[in-house]
Amino acid sequence: MADVKQVQITFDCENPMRVAEFWNHVLGYVFPDPPPGFDSWDAFDATLPPEQQGGASACQDPNGVGPRLYFQRVPEGKVVKNRVHLDVRVVTGLRGEERLAALEKEATRLEELGAQRVRLLPADGFNESCMVMQDVEGNEFCLD
Repeated sequence: MADVKQVQITFDCENPMRVAEFWNHVLGYVFPDPPPGFDSWDAFDATLPPEQQGGASACQDPNGVGPRLYFQRVPEGKVVKNRVHLDVRVVTGLRGEERLAALEKEATRLEELGAQRVRLLPADGFNESCMVMQDVEGNEFCLD
């Protein structure tokens, strides 16, 4: 059997710090510690050439279970729908009206952080309801 590999999920974005802060709040993640010899990421960032400053950020599960998220600045803006997206599992096991109420509550919380609702995908007999949303830079994700 092959060894299981860890993954990091990378987001192309305009403002890596803003997107990382959003996902920290969504997932309960934290920023990783700064590199050795630096007391903050701002101090590390200040040592980079001006064109690289603010060009990357990351967040991670404080318990070390979930994948690390990495955010890198790219020159082009988002043009089309993501080919990969995150499903944020907030209502696992709930069904019907109870599920819809929990989705609504979490969607409202995330809107306060800058997310936008796209649409509700209603239960179809095979899949339960989920909410398609966008993060602060328009990256799609689902509340599931």
